[in-house]
Amino acid sequence: MTSYGQFCPMAKAMEVLDERWTLLIVRELLLGSTRFNDLRRGNPRMSPALLSKRLRTLEHAGVVRRDVQDGRARYTLTQAGDELAPVIQALQVWGVRWVGSLGSEDLDPHLLLWDMKRTIPTDPWPSGLTVLALTFPDVESRAAHWWICVRDGEVDVCDYDPGFDVAARLTLSLRTLSEIWRGDRSWASAASGELVDIDASSSIRRAVPRWIGQSSAASVPRPGPALVS
Repeated sequence: MTSYGQFCPMAKAMEVLDERWTLLIVRELLLGSTRFNDLRRGNPRMSPALLSKRLRTLEHAGVVRRDVQDGRARYTLTQAGDELAPVIQALQVWGVRWVGSLGSEDLDPHLLLWDMKRTIPTDPWPSGLTVLALTFPDVESRAAHWWICVRDGEVDVCDYDPGFDVAARLTLSLRTLSEIWRGDRSWASAASGELVDIDASSSIRRAVPRWIGQSSAASVPRPGPALVS
């Protein structure tokens, strides 16, 4: 860790937290990821070597605890790490309100579907198995097709056809779904603008926006005119 050479508590805290990727690792741990590969899925552009280095730094700082169970490492937050939850939440709210633009380099189907898998609301879904198929025409073919499978409150996301009956097929751009998920655009505005096509019966077509929902970021008030209807 680099020292700022200041007695200020904020400066001491930033000696631990301001290295690149560090707070994003803490975010993943707060969201429930405990395994190395899951932490990587939440930060897919981070190299394994750098993730290992950052985890060691956080462990040394007393923010992360590493345990080995059945030969596999498991990472959890200590009390010091848990107390970063309001910091992470505040940064997310600030980012939603004041850093709203999305460049093409910010769009990643793997990361988007991983976030949806962790936080998609399952209460509105029917009991038993329900499968939605998603196609992103603007994404290269090997990452353009995804399946969301929900069974009795458990969510799985596949980038290959799982072979189950599909309740609805959605076709929309990756940008459109990213904007909907973040709350930059509503399902209603996407539909009225013909940005999303849902191939399903009328009842399921009406239910799909409620099934998928939006991330917690969608509830954050935007400055100026509301972006979410």
